[in-house]
Formats: sequence, C-alpha cells, structure tokens
Amino acid sequence: MRFRKFAWVGLCQTWRVASELSPLVLLHGLGMSDSAWRDTVPLVAVHHEVFTPSALGHRGGPPVQRRPVTIWDVIDAAERYLDDNGLERPHVAGNSMGGFVALELARRGRAQSVSAFSPAGLWSDALRARVMNRVRRIAAMGRITHGIAPLVMKSSPLRRRAMRDLVWHTDRISAARAVEIAKDGVGCRITDDVCSEADKQVAGMDPLPCPITIAWAEKDTVLPVDPYEKAARERLPGATFTTLPDVGHVPMLENSELVVRTILAVTRAAET
Repeated sequence: MRFRKFAWVGLCQTWRVASELSPLVLLHGLGMSDSAWRDTVPLVAVHHEVFTPSALGHRGGPPVQRRPVTIWDVIDAAERYLDDNGLERPHVAGNSMGGFVALELARRGRAQSVSAFSPAGLWSDALRARVMNRVRRIAAMGRITHGIAPLVMKSSPLRRRAMRDLVWHTDRISAARAVEIAKDGVGCRITDDVCSEADKQVAGMDPLPCPITIAWAEKDTVLPVDPYEKAARERLPGATFTTLPDVGHVPMLENSELVVRTILAVTRAAET
C-alpha cells in the first residue's frame, strides 16, 4: 500500500494512506523531537494514520507559556493536541518521557491502546533523582558542544561516545543524523524544569483503562530494565511486559522494524 506525506497539521506531520485507517500518535522523549520517529513512520503508516507531534517546549513544539514547566504541563499540551486534531481515543506509542505521557493519556481515557518504550515515571524517588541528574549532565554537555557538533559527529569514536546513552549500536547512526539529534537536544527549552520536579511519578492503574504494553530496551543504560521492571509490574499489573533485544534507550533510532512490530502487536490486539 502506498502512502504520502500530507502538509503540516498544527505542529506535527500527519501521514496518511488512501484507505481509512485508525489513528496512531507517536510521542518522543525528553530533549528530542518528532524526527525521532522518522524511520518508523513510513513502516507503520501502512497500517495507521500517524501523527508525530513535537512536545511542549521542544524543538518544533508549542512554545512555553509559563515557568516552571512540569511533566503535567507536557501531558496537558499533548491532550490539547489530541483535541485540536479530532483524536478522541487514538492508539498511542511513546518513548521515555513520551511513554510517561502516553500512560497518563490512557489514565485520562484518551488512548485506545498504549505501547510504552522504556517509559519514564516508573521509578522510586531515589532512582528518579539519579536519572534526572544524568539527563541534566547530558543536556549541559550538548549545550556546551553544540557549536562544534558537525565536526564532532564526523568522527566515529566521538559519535559513538556522544550517542551511547541513546542507542546501543552507535554505528547505525550517521553523522548527519547525530547532528540533527544534537540540535533537538539544544532546542529543548524545558529540560532543566522537568528534571527539577519532585513529583514525577506514574501512579498505579489497576484495572488498566486500555491495553498497555511496556517494552523495555534490553541495553538501556538510562532506564535499565533492572530495577525499573519491578516498579512497573507493581504499578501496572495488568500490562503486558516485553524486552526488546539488542537496542538502547531510544530503540526506534536503531531498529525501527522491531519497534513497529511491537506497536502493531498492541494495536491489532486492541482492535480485535
């Protein structure tokens, strides 16, 4: 089935095919943008009408109206996006921060299904503080080096070092792609705000409001499956849990086919 890229809708790209397909919203992680899903969209657009918004305060996303920005502001903005695009209960997939947002949209009754890839928010206070400190360091280094990013990313060893928190197979990321990802990080205006929050947790949901799959990246070094899996299972006992082999924290950057298979397993099951 052929698909074509439509014009911009709001602040995201909408991909459609000729037939009427159920909607799927793809939500990126903190410090990224809708481009994180670039390789995923053509594959999944054969099966769904795909929406890829950039989050509040991120590169290409809605501007911040007040400070400090909280994760709840990001979730509110995502829900407004659904309203603006006539999406009552789409399928939702999210990575990291986007997984947190997807789970909370489900709690609000706004998701037909959720695929959460290494979702943020399923942690204890101590684990959250550790992750947020690491994210702050990554963001600060990105701001310091952004002026020389094109030069840095031309070097395979330096690119490997720069990308190691995001992907396991850094050789699958081209220099041009790495530069674009670095620009996303610098273009995010809310990293410090979100990382400073004390109250940033996904509360338990039992029963689940819709089918939910938690897909943890086996090689995730930012949110490693151990010890986060325990909290995830306790808070979402009705969810399906799976491990994505041989990928890092942002799996769609290095194995979009695996990510698409995971999403489709969830959406197809929810529609039968």
